[in-house]
Amino acid sequence: MTAFLALVQKDLLLFAQDRRALLLNLLAPVLIAAFFGYLFGGSGQAAKPARVPIAVVNLDGDAPLTRQIVAGLQADESLNVQLLDAAAAEAQVREGKLRVAVQFPAGFGVQAQRALFGGGAKPELTLTHDPSQSFALPLVRGLLTQQVMQAVSRQAFAPDGAALADARSQLAQAASMPAVERAELERMFDSIAAVQARSAAASSSASNPTSNPLAGGLSTPFETRLVQAAAANGPQGYNGYAHSFAGMGVQFVLMLGVEWGVALLLMRRMDLWKRLRVAPVGRGVLLGSRLASGSLIAFGQFAAILAIGMAVFGVRVLGSWAGLLLLLVSFALLTASFGLMIAALGRTPEATRGLAIVATLLMVMLGGAWVPSFIFPEWLQTVTLFIPTRWAVDGLDAMTWRGLGLDAALPAVGVLLGFALVFALLALWRFRWEE
Repeated sequence: MTAFLALVQKDLLLFAQDRRALLLNLLAPVLIAAFFGYLFGGSGQAAKPARVPIAVVNLDGDAPLTRQIVAGLQADESLNVQLLDAAAAEAQVREGKLRVAVQFPAGFGVQAQRALFGGGAKPELTLTHDPSQSFALPLVRGLLTQQVMQAVSRQAFAPDGAALADARSQLAQAASMPAVERAELERMFDSIAAVQARSAAASSSASNPTSNPLAGGLSTPFETRLVQAAAANGPQGYNGYAHSFAGMGVQFVLMLGVEWGVALLLMRRMDLWKRLRVAPVGRGVLLGSRLASGSLIAFGQFAAILAIGMAVFGVRVLGSWAGLLLLLVSFALLTASFGLMIAALGRTPEATRGLAIVATLLMVMLGGAWVPSFIFPEWLQTVTLFIPTRWAVDGLDAMTWRGLGLDAALPAVGVLLGFALVFALLALWRFRWEE
C-alpha cells in the first residue's frame, strides 16, 4: 500500500506541475462547449430563432388575392420575405443567401379562387429551395398553405358576392358534372348567399350590429398552448449549455485518458521504467496506481468543467446531486481504464495516439456529445446504446436540465462501471511488463 500511494502521489504531482497544460485542458472544452451551447439554445432565455429568409416572385401582378397572400407571408414572424424577380431569387437560393423561393404564376388569384370549389384547374406554385437547408421547406409550405387557404376563402365568401357569382358561372359550364352534385353545390351557394345577405342587413341596422362569420375566410380551428415539461424541478426549461458542457466534458476527459495511456508507453523508453521494474512493485500495483491517479485527475477535470458551466453559463443540477457524483466517478474510472487499455494494446506511442484519438472521436460523436442523439436515425440510436459515451451524456442530461432523480442515473452508472471493468481486465491481461 505504501508503494501504491507513493506512485499515485507521484502521478498527481507531475500532472499538477504543468500549469499551462492544466489551463489548456480547461480552456478548450469550456470555449467549445460555450459555442455549441449558444448554438443549441443557450440557457433557455436566448433570443428568438432567426427568421427563415425566403423570396417571393409575384408574376400575378396586382391581383388582390395574391397581394393578400404575400402580405400575410410578410407579416409572419417566422419568415423574412424579399420580393424579387425569378432570376434574382433563383441566384440567391443557389448561393445560399435564401432558403426558399416561392413563385406565384400569372393568373394565380383567379385560378385558385375557381379551384376552391372544383370549378377549374389548380394553379401551381413553384418552390425552389436550398438542398442544404431542407428543414425550412416544410415550414414554408405549411405557412404558405395557411395563407393561401385563408385568402382564397375570404375572397370566396366576400359580401359583394362576386366570387360566388363566378363559382355559379363555372358550375353552369361544367357539363360533365352529375346532376345530383350540381344540385348540392347550388344549394350550398344559395345557403352562403343567404348568410351573406342576412349578415349585411343586420350589420346595417344600428340596433343589432353583427358581422359576417364567413368574411374573414377559413382559419386554423384551434390554438396551441405551450407547456414546458422537460425540467421537473424548476422553470428554467431546456439548457443548451448543460448538454454542451456534458458533451465536451466527456470528449476532453476521454482525450485525457488517451494521453494518460500514451504517457505509460513513453515511460518504457525512459530509465524510470527500469527503476520500476527492479523495485518491489508488481504489475498489479503499477497499473492500479495509474488507474487510481488517472481516475482522480479525470474526476477533477470533469468537475472543474461543470463548475465553470455552473458559475458562468447558468448550468444547474435540477436532478440528483448524488446521481451526478456517481456519474462523474464512474466516468472517471472508465477514462482511466480506457487509458490503461490503450497502453496495454498499443505498441508505439505515435501509432497508438493516432488510433486512440480516432476511436475517441467516434465514441464521442456517436454518443451524442456534439449534437443530441435524438436527431440520429432510429437504427443509429439503437446502435449507440452499446457505446459508453451515449450513457454518460444521457445520464448527465438527466441530472442537469431534465431534472430526473437518482433512479435515472443508476443504469448509466452501471453501464459505465461495466465498461470500466472490462477495460481494466483487458489491460491487466495484455499489459507487457518488458520494454
